[in-house]
Amino acid sequence: MRTKSFSALLALLNCVPAFADNTFGVRDGLHFSLEARAANIDGSVPTYKNPKASIEARVNDLLPRMTVQEKVAQIIQGDLNGWMNLNDPLDDTKVFNQTGLEEMMRLKGGSIWGGYLMPYDKFVFGVNVGQKYLMENTTLGIPALIQSEGLHGFTNNGTIFPSPIGLAASFNPDIVSKVAGVASSEAEGLGINHMFAPVLDLSRELRWGRVEENFGEDPFLTGEIGNAFVTGLQSGRRRNASTTAIARMAATCKHFAAFGSPQGGLNLAQVSGGERELRTTFLKPFNRACLNSLSIMTAYSSYDGIPAIANTHLLTDIASFAFWLRNEWGYKYWVTTDAGSVDLLISLHGTCDTRECAAKVALENGLSGEMGGGTYTYLTLPDQIKAGTVDVKFLDATVRGMLTAKFAMGLFENPYPYEDYMSLIRTPASRDVLHSADTESIVLLENRQNILPLKKNIASIALIGPQANRVSFGDYVFFNASLNGISPVDGFKQFLSNSTSSTKVNFAQGCQLWSNDESGIPAAVQAAQSSEVAIVMVGTWSLDQTLLWQGLNATTGEHVDVADLGLVGAQLKLVQAVKATGKPTVVVFVSGKPIAEPWIQAHADAVIQQFYPGELGGRALAEVIFGAVNPSGKLPVSFPRDVGTTPVFYNYLKGSRPLDPGQVLDNGQLNFGHQYVLNSPVPLWSFGHGLSYTTFNYTNLQLSPSTISRTQDFKVTVTVRNTGSVAGKEVIQVYITDVLSSVVTPNQQLVGFQKVDIPAGGSVTVSIPVVSSQLAVWSLQNSWVVEPGTFTVKVGTSDQTFAKANLIVH
Repeated sequence: MRTKSFSALLALLNCVPAFADNTFGVRDGLHFSLEARAANIDGSVPTYKNPKASIEARVNDLLPRMTVQEKVAQIIQGDLNGWMNLNDPLDDTKVFNQTGLEEMMRLKGGSIWGGYLMPYDKFVFGVNVGQKYLMENTTLGIPALIQSEGLHGFTNNGTIFPSPIGLAASFNPDIVSKVAGVASSEAEGLGINHMFAPVLDLSRELRWGRVEENFGEDPFLTGEIGNAFVTGLQSGRRRNASTTAIARMAATCKHFAAFGSPQGGLNLAQVSGGERELRTTFLKPFNRACLNSLSIMTAYSSYDGIPAIANTHLLTDIASFAFWLRNEWGYKYWVTTDAGSVDLLISLHGTCDTRECAAKVALENGLSGEMGGGTYTYLTLPDQIKAGTVDVKFLDATVRGMLTAKFAMGLFENPYPYEDYMSLIRTPASRDVLHSADTESIVLLENRQNILPLKKNIASIALIGPQANRVSFGDYVFFNASLNGISPVDGFKQFLSNSTSSTKVNFAQGCQLWSNDESGIPAAVQAAQSSEVAIVMVGTWSLDQTLLWQGLNATTGEHVDVADLGLVGAQLKLVQAVKATGKPTVVVFVSGKPIAEPWIQAHADAVIQQFYPGELGGRALAEVIFGAVNPSGKLPVSFPRDVGTTPVFYNYLKGSRPLDPGQVLDNGQLNFGHQYVLNSPVPLWSFGHGLSYTTFNYTNLQLSPSTISRTQDFKVTVTVRNTGSVAGKEVIQVYITDVLSSVVTPNQQLVGFQKVDIPAGGSVTVSIPVVSSQLAVWSLQNSWVVEPGTFTVKVGTSDQTFAKANLIVH
């Protein structure tokens, strides 16, 4: 026994520097045996095992007990396929590989990727096996994060909601919070506790493939919708969790930071900018939404020449938390790199030439863990720490974030799936949330002569186009997810059937999304001629996570970037041919990003934007077109006239959009201008635009108070009356302009909004709070300053003013 004890002590001596120098204020000296690190020498219960102890105290107690190898294993992402055979998504064999299990948990046991499509009972079996091994067969019993995707629904056959850009079009944080809550509940029961959402990149570079994953072009809207998503995902407590637990699920704010504006719109490309743009634009959504998010994911790209994952200024000076330094945000939870991104320091950025260098640079500059998808460079850390080339304090700070997130969810008390997990998936209440999200995300862009809504007793309609008989979801959905969706053709038929309508539906596809073949257009023309109204559905397309990475064609989604924002193939010719029949023509864009087709804006009788919908998207579209639902969506992103007129975001800096436009007329006549020679920088439809089947009138705008100090908040109060004949929801939007400032500021910026439901003839008085920090500029002295002067406050949309007043700051 004495020999065995001495051997064990020698085996653990190399971990002493990892905790002996700093016991984080727990006690003077070690209070546990190196041979029995999960127990206290005096027989008391270790603080980290006490569910009533504070989160900080539990972390402080556990971290010094861990060896270097255990710490490194905590911050490298493992994979469920290490002990489960997941090659066949239909296979339901519930067996596991013991050797694979032990090896996975030894090297990469802190977090486990579980974003696979498989039978639920097999998934639950695999999670239970993994967590029981960690809890019962490892020295310290540290549970794992079980991870999956969840941008707009849980990706193992969970409910699919509209893509994030569609959720943002609702301008309804309450709906978004409920959507995230459903996704969280469906995943939680299966044992998932960490979801990779939301994305807070800004949709300012429209060529980029991932526009659909964002909440639009505006920092304030993105921050508010992102905060609602994080709140909905995390709120609550897991069953049988500790009383100090503060969340049931870890959200993941990504991609930190400025990832969404790559050069040329090319995925992973550099992002150019300076400190002022970083702080006033790209960081604001993260600051609003993510300080309480239990995790943050870094970006692949570089900003101002520095890879995001190795940007000390971005990840430690501004955002992160470490026990030995001061910083601005004090973020204290888990930070992880994106898949394979540490290796990109070698293969893409060219700032490292070895795996050892990449691991050292990412850890010491980013205090972040390493996701899978690469060569697992962090496996070099134990040897580097032993050699003294990496300081263990960086490892400790990173592990601290991981442990804090786990204790915050109470995982040490219950990391397991629930027996009744099926009762949480696709519930009637979830269906109601889905329906609201699908209807409120639809935006009415044009409605000439009030062609919409259609009368329910209309004799016939033509449903035309490659999006009419198709379910188009955005990326980050599971294989064959579209089988759960309702196409527009089916949605219209269901709606009309339930309305006891005798309306005949004439369908003709007309063309493929991805082809120049025009042979189907004559049939579409015939369908239009045989109908009272033609509804033409065109757009972009994405693919599920299986097909998207197999090289199949798509026009949006991750790693799918475009050089043209117009319709692909024969789609525009199809619209033009249908319009030429003389029948009223409604064009529906089903897409993941803005479509630049000025001919459609100028000639269609009505235009509707449906960003990639959820499972009830086809039904929701029918309800809007027939007036069962009054459209209330607003654009979270502006629509350019051409890819050459981008960027087209509304909140450009003063002086950045000179206007002397030219034009090419339908008959080919050239009218020359200068900005641009034959085009215009003015959007087709601007941020915040969206029509209704009713009308609203704004009166009695008041600022309270109208004169403030530089640290004083104020309220914008306005009365909105529904002056039409049907009830409707209106989004009250508040914009400010800093009239005179020490640095160039945006021509306008959104500072508040609220969605209200107003009955026909009714009115509401709404007060929207604005905090003084929203008036601040990043000054010449590199600090936030609210400068005295006049601010114009307007209520309207980015291209309309319904009422305005002046705010004085002294």
